[in-house]
Amino acid sequence: MTVPVFLIAAEALAGASAGGELLLDGPEGRHAATVRRLRPGERADLTDGAGQVAECVVRDALKDALLLTVHALYGAPPPKPRLVVAQGLPKGDRGELAVEMMTEAGVDEIVPWTASRCVVQWKGERAAKPLARWRATAREAGKQSRRFHLPRVADLASTAQVADRLRAAALAVVLHEEAERPLSGLDLPTDGDIMLVVGPEGGIAPEEIERFRAAGAIPAILGPTVLRTSTAGVAAAAVLLSRSGRW
Repeated sequence: MTVPVFLIAAEALAGASAGGELLLDGPEGRHAATVRRLRPGERADLTDGAGQVAECVVRDALKDALLLTVHALYGAPPPKPRLVVAQGLPKGDRGELAVEMMTEAGVDEIVPWTASRCVVQWKGERAAKPLARWRATAREAGKQSRRFHLPRVADLASTAQVADRLRAAALAVVLHEEAERPLSGLDLPTDGDIMLVVGPEGGIAPEEIERFRAAGAIPAILGPTVLRTSTAGVAAAAVLLSRSGRW
């Protein structure tokens, strides 16, 4: 059985030692004790989501918490190169689907992008709720897929802000169905950020493509079929992660 992963505060891990004990309480402890129903003797890994890990065994299952014995402590190195995806806002719950799949695949940062052709627009106070859902989805998918470095879901970005990120990346790519260069044929860096732009259902507008080109981005085609925006990111991530050696 896959060892479950739970989140714990970095301060708690900083004070832990092999052979010592850790208390997992709060929402994570309640989930572990009442939903996962972990019992004494079972394994559980704790992480702060930033690379610190404690391999533990349950010593005692309380009403809504776990008392664990620490067997090993270590730091998981951050993956290189980093993969960042600017995701055009999809309709409905397809945004959470895209975040979930990209998190499971290994994307390191997801940037919600309000492209000109997005049917959905996050505006004003209404942007807080969908952004919170994306972040919660990334958090839960990261735990499920045993990621010790949880992905960052950035604040909502404009086209100008995405262009700035592309300009600073080690490699900048825009998925486009009319591009001539295949994504699988690009030379990849060994360090820094690979920044990938995925357009919305309506596609990327010509003026956005030109702006991204001016920022140094390479238009690339993923394959002979046109994918939905909610699945294009994870498909492209699979190509890049396998070619970079991270898979």
